[in-house]
Amino acid sequence: MVITKSKLVLGATVVALSTIAATGLGIHSIGKASFKDSHKDLIDEVWQIIYYRYVDGTFNQVDWQAVRKEYLSKTYADDKEAYKSVREMLKKLEDPYTRFMDPEEFKNMQVDTSGELTGIGITISQDEKTKQLVVIAPIEDTPAFKAGILAKDVILEIDGKSTKQMDTNDAVSLIRGESGTRVKLTILRNGQKKQFNIQRARIEIHPVRFSEKKTPSGNIGYIRLNQFSANASKEMKDAIKNLEGKQVSGYILDLRGNPGGLLYASVEIAQMWMNTGTIVSTIDRKGMQDQQVANGSALTNKPLVVLVDKGSASASEILSGALQDNKRAILVGNQTFGKGLVQSVQPLKSGSGLAVTIAKYHTPSGKDINKHGIDPDVKVKLTDAQRQELWLRGRDKLATMEDPEFAKAVQLLGKQAAGNTNTTKNN
Repeated sequence: MVITKSKLVLGATVVALSTIAATGLGIHSIGKASFKDSHKDLIDEVWQIIYYRYVDGTFNQVDWQAVRKEYLSKTYADDKEAYKSVREMLKKLEDPYTRFMDPEEFKNMQVDTSGELTGIGITISQDEKTKQLVVIAPIEDTPAFKAGILAKDVILEIDGKSTKQMDTNDAVSLIRGESGTRVKLTILRNGQKKQFNIQRARIEIHPVRFSEKKTPSGNIGYIRLNQFSANASKEMKDAIKNLEGKQVSGYILDLRGNPGGLLYASVEIAQMWMNTGTIVSTIDRKGMQDQQVANGSALTNKPLVVLVDKGSASASEILSGALQDNKRAILVGNQTFGKGLVQSVQPLKSGSGLAVTIAKYHTPSGKDINKHGIDPDVKVKLTDAQRQELWLRGRDKLATMEDPEFAKAVQLLGKQAAGNTNTTKNN
């Protein structure tokens, strides 16, 4: 399987709950003329894509031929009925990451290079076992982030409507809305219900922020990567070059709360830190592997510590796993989210779209991190209350020596600079 810039994403149901400008994935809607001839065209088009591309050749033990016969035998009065049947058909796979998007939803999920969106700024997924809607992470400095939404929060209600049996498409439709309007979320966190009344807003996202930090271990380059959007690679390259010009002694790469994004962006960014080694292996339904490797284009070989937490998902896990397995970096923080699947986003003739799981990925050492995540080399325990205090009310302390995870990273960089590479785990 060849990784291209136009098709592959990590966790396609990870949606920004927003109205997004359309073209960043290189996907173009096709006119509706042929769709009007027969709603069954859409049913069969979706069925065919699953039949030829889905990651599991057994279709999760579903008789996919029988499914085709069942849904093509029906009649469809309008678009709404056809869309409903497509979603019913896909639900049989019990894969929350394979999903159908009607034309409006498809347009709204496409990401362009400007990184602008309208919404509350969270990424969500559906737990494969419980079927609950779970927050992967709030996007930094967005309304959801400022309101106090945290990774792993379970969304119980949206504007008073229960999310039980609700899929991500329905949730997106309810949470998304015009800038300035509000949405009320009922969240379950550590067994307790919490209410959040969040005002939607127009959001401009710059995926990379960086600065030179003066620390007890010397001048260190600090780079915060919020998401793997289409412009993340360019901004990361600019950040590293700028900090190299300042002669920093080492780097801290902060992936905390980064929900992932485009697969190719994670590969390109890994190549900026690694000269040699495997970055990621993707495995398709036939068991065929495609490896992405470093290409000798690293921008620095200075010591690196990566900060991760339970909000670090998908592309963040590819990057951190590559750096960890190749011993290019020390991972500090907490266990990551655990999303090890790759989706391809397919435009359909109706102007709608389909995100289909086509592969799983392993870290360079062969680890399948799906549902488990990546364990850091050095664990720094923080309660949800401590984390919320730091990220919301104590933002002036973030990435300072009063930030426990950052402080541990600084300490480790100091040891590396002194020639001491003893990084035994701390609790």
